[in-house]
Amino acid sequence: MSPLFPTESAPPANEQLEEGAWLLRGFATPDVPALITEISHIHEVSPFRHLVTPSGHTMSVAMTNCGRVGWVSDRRGYRYDPIDPDTAQPWPPFPALFLDLAARAAEAAGFPHYVPDACLINRYVPSAKLSLHQDKDENDAYAPIVSVSIGLAATFQWGGRRRADPVRRMLLESGDIVVWGGPARFVYHGVSPLKPGEHPLTGPTRLNLTFRKVF
Repeated sequence: MSPLFPTESAPPANEQLEEGAWLLRGFATPDVPALITEISHIHEVSPFRHLVTPSGHTMSVAMTNCGRVGWVSDRRGYRYDPIDPDTAQPWPPFPALFLDLAARAAEAAGFPHYVPDACLINRYVPSAKLSLHQDKDENDAYAPIVSVSIGLAATFQWGGRRRADPVRRMLLESGDIVVWGGPARFVYHGVSPLKPGEHPLTGPTRLNLTFRKVF
């Protein structure tokens, strides 16, 4: 049976984007306040920062990490590192809630027994964006990406296997999760510039958790 099959009496809360990719509407909504608290604790240990790309561009999205390794970028390239280069200490460990939510979302999308190695935490303010890209710095090319939206709504861009493929745009609200892996693992995706707004829990900010299995 296909995962997330809706009952006849309930409107479909989830949407299959393509084989291996699901949009889980409101899946994390009950956990959002606790997730925000955990993000605050992580920020106290490894603060948000604006990374520089290998080409010298400063990213508009602020970022930090937790987990076994963290994703970093500088003039030397993109990579995963067990040490936070800003603190010279290991990244904060996964909160139990993070691991539980990521595993439940992955299983709901057809990827059981998911144990990520890294969680990238992005902070968006108005006009911040994430250009179309593929997540391809991981050794595991099948396990899914699990992306959790918190706070202000954002327009998510879902493309194809080539940068020039048509792009679908969808509004992601706080508590929504997108999961993609297997045959959809290397789809191009991004986030349009964040529009100004005010969320009761995050103010003028959007937060995003992106879980990845690196090894």
